[in-house]
Amino acid sequence: MNFIILLLIAFSAFATVLDAEVTYNFNVKPILSDRCYHCHGPDKDKRKGDLRLDTQEGINQAIKSGELIARITSTDPEERMPPPKSKLSVTGDEISILRDWIKGGAKVQGHWSFIPIKTSEKPNAKSNVHPIDAFITDKLKSLDWDFLPEVSKEKLIRRVAFDLTGLPPKPEEVKEYIKDDSPAAYPQMVDRYLAKTAYGERMTSHWLDVARYSDTYGYQVDRDRFVWPWRDWVISAFNDNKPYSEFITEQIAGDMLPDATEQQIQATTFSRLHPQKVEGGSTEEEFRVEYVADRLHTFGTAFLGLTLECARCHDHKYDPVSQKEYYQLFSYFQNISESGLYSYFTSAVPTPTMRVMDDQKKANLKGLEQKVLVAQNTVIPGVEERFQKWLRTNPKAEVKGQVFHQDFEGDLGRNSSVPGKIGKAIKLTGDDVFGTKVGNFRRYQPFSISLWMKTPDIKERAVVFHRSRAWTDSGSRGYQLLIEEGKLSWSLIHFWPGNALRIKTKQQVIAGEWVHVAVSNDGSSSSSGLKIYINGTEAECDVIRDYLYKGITGGGGDNISIGERFRDRGFNNGLVDEFKVFNRELTQVEVTSLITGDQFDPDLIFYTSAIDIKSLEQKKKLEKTRADLANFQEGLQEIMVMRELVEPKRSYILERGAYDKRGKEVFAGTPSFLPWDGGPNRLDLTEWLISPENPLTSRVAVNRFWQMCFGEGLVRTPEDFGSQGQIPTHPELLDWLSNYFINSGWDIKKLLRLILTSSAYKQGSDVPGERLVQDPENRFISRMTRTRLSAEMIRDQSLAVSGLLSAKIGGPPVKPYEVAESFKPMGRDKGEGLYRRSLYTFWKRTGPAPVMMALDASKRDVCRVKRERTSTPLQALVMLNDPQINEASRVFGEKIYKKNDRQIGPTIIEMFTNLTSRSPSEKELKLMESLYSEQRDGFLKDPESAKKYLAVGDSPHDKTIPKENAAALGVLGSALFNFWESVAKY
Repeated sequence: MNFIILLLIAFSAFATVLDAEVTYNFNVKPILSDRCYHCHGPDKDKRKGDLRLDTQEGINQAIKSGELIARITSTDPEERMPPPKSKLSVTGDEISILRDWIKGGAKVQGHWSFIPIKTSEKPNAKSNVHPIDAFITDKLKSLDWDFLPEVSKEKLIRRVAFDLTGLPPKPEEVKEYIKDDSPAAYPQMVDRYLAKTAYGERMTSHWLDVARYSDTYGYQVDRDRFVWPWRDWVISAFNDNKPYSEFITEQIAGDMLPDATEQQIQATTFSRLHPQKVEGGSTEEEFRVEYVADRLHTFGTAFLGLTLECARCHDHKYDPVSQKEYYQLFSYFQNISESGLYSYFTSAVPTPTMRVMDDQKKANLKGLEQKVLVAQNTVIPGVEERFQKWLRTNPKAEVKGQVFHQDFEGDLGRNSSVPGKIGKAIKLTGDDVFGTKVGNFRRYQPFSISLWMKTPDIKERAVVFHRSRAWTDSGSRGYQLLIEEGKLSWSLIHFWPGNALRIKTKQQVIAGEWVHVAVSNDGSSSSSGLKIYINGTEAECDVIRDYLYKGITGGGGDNISIGERFRDRGFNNGLVDEFKVFNRELTQVEVTSLITGDQFDPDLIFYTSAIDIKSLEQKKKLEKTRADLANFQEGLQEIMVMRELVEPKRSYILERGAYDKRGKEVFAGTPSFLPWDGGPNRLDLTEWLISPENPLTSRVAVNRFWQMCFGEGLVRTPEDFGSQGQIPTHPELLDWLSNYFINSGWDIKKLLRLILTSSAYKQGSDVPGERLVQDPENRFISRMTRTRLSAEMIRDQSLAVSGLLSAKIGGPPVKPYEVAESFKPMGRDKGEGLYRRSLYTFWKRTGPAPVMMALDASKRDVCRVKRERTSTPLQALVMLNDPQINEASRVFGEKIYKKNDRQIGPTIIEMFTNLTSRSPSEKELKLMESLYSEQRDGFLKDPESAKKYLAVGDSPHDKTIPKENAAALGVLGSALFNFWESVAKY
């Protein structure tokens, strides 16, 4: 039988027990959604028979005609619904539910998660019962049950420690808590763990799954990237107990907050953590669209609990989200200057970016910027007098600074020689480059380039010349003169489009005529320092980009190339003549003289630019200060962030989700089932997200925090609060907690404290047989659910109890032993890097940490809000052979052995207790003593085997302990690390 049918049968029975009255949301809609919505739901393009079963009008029509009951009870395969080929069916109990609902008036309600959060008092409001317990016991009474007895204090502190810090309690913490018999002992213990810095690390470990965090870009090349400062921001946010409303606002739209701080801007790295592409043949726009879609899907899963991706190609089949509304939401997330591809030839960070600096670097940067400002504003006295004196000498004025001249009289390769403006010109094929050996200018160096050119037609795009490697790499890093839509565009680029300068002529170049063109850069790294001259006159230009603070060299292609570029459109059948390069910014009179070939009457601008010694000295000083500033900026690390464009990009419905199939234009907006009158940017979207009118955000967040503590959420499908998701086990409790969370100021620690101080949380996990039969999935929360510790907790526990764990917070990712064995092996670290907490492990998308993956860690390719849980022999095999676990086992055993004066009995008891929070039984103790003795004797007979075992890991063997004893202690520790109670929360 289909698994979803089994679940729905269970849900229907469960809901029937909890609610004697048949309700639409909890009894009827799950049946209709799974069996009927595919053909009779929200998706108008897939709807059959003009029948809707997701609206009151459609239901009324089906009931009035008698079709609903007639079709689901028909024995005729041609008439029965769902049709036999769907492999779906409606059970007898479900038919009874539908009949009862119809008899009661067949009222359709809004989906439970889309209706406002109900404000209600807890059951028995006047009692002193914990509010969570009041709601749960109200349901347990229907089965005449109560909570199981509270677990022992040893187990309880272990449960709290792992839930709040991801680490086991220290032995001294356990002793302190056990000794304290006061009523305040437990809540104070909870508060102590909430105050630990390890709390922020534990919470961040979960959030990295949500944010699809990775230290590499992904796809085939999967190059490293610099994003770990965002991870450290998350740790600080949780430790500072930043309100959840601010936590999500800053990650979605921190750059748009009034007077946004660097930390708030850095938080927006959240939206840039998706995989990114660079492979050859990739289409830039295709992957830009993919990135925006990923942001939207992550937004939907993480904050709304909705499968928005199901509406990308067509209307959602089950939830009221149309394809149009999908692209309205899409519009919020695309308004940044980004490319769909990152740089293959350089390490440039995809824009938009933010520089990451400490206070010292900020001070240094400010000082260098001030020096440039002073140099720019320095006035050289006496220039006019010296100019007049110079003129009286009847000087011969000529263009200065020429470093290259190409007349195209020689070998042109596959291009052809034709009559030019002056002598011979080159006729370009558009596929064959004409290379030079000059042009590797830095952005702070003034330079000019002039040429005669003739375009045969008005070209949409053509490369006249460039100094770069490839069009699709960093958006043509370097500089370039292009024809775009018949107009000339002159650019200096670090990473297109977010870190570049570009100006573009307002008028098109005249086709079929020789035109003299000169371009220049004054070294200011500003668009105002770029000029285009056409036939000696400075052209009127539009500023396309004006933000450049990184280098334009270093990616290869260091010399100027004419007429063609790899992966770009060449200057097909275009003519070029008299190509000249100058190592200074030419003045207008010089540009004019290049056209006429005549001497020119020098003006004051030319004099200060090319003749006056004091002015030239000051220009050299200015260039030096700019070089110092540029070199310092080049060494600053950047991190990807969001930065809203002044003018939003136009958005369209993409037919079938294809990037190149634009349909109708749409504008930013929210789905009609949750309308919003706010503005069209991301900050407006966050206001909608945390507004009282939005019932999803708080419910979704509360459910995940509950899941972190209980193993399962009140809604078992945290990724889907829509029609295909599961209904909440305790809807009134979920709403009460959601209101509590909002009214507390979105206080995460306060919510967690409330959850952990409930009797529901503190009860035992040893389930009596009758409860297991009647409540196998613990939907009544009649016990604490036993769950295996997360992959990170298992590894971190081994390091913690052995004393190897580094307490360092934050910093660059590290590479422990296991990365050397990943799908794409990497060199491992030495020293402290081997012993950091698991959330700091370098995460490579195409080769994630193998031990973590075997223990069900998320691959982090997409947003994950719930990990899969498996139990396989492979997991034990991995742990028994993992160098990290084996090393920790040995160090753990040696440490406890020495502490107990080398007495094996007390050593075993303490090792066992540290891991399980209970003493071993007599039988367990004997088994472990036997294991130790067998292993010690074996190693005594085979010293070489003991030597090899003790060589595992970088931590040295304690030479005061005989090798056979130390090796046996390691095996004992390894066995204990694999013991169920060691790797479980119960």
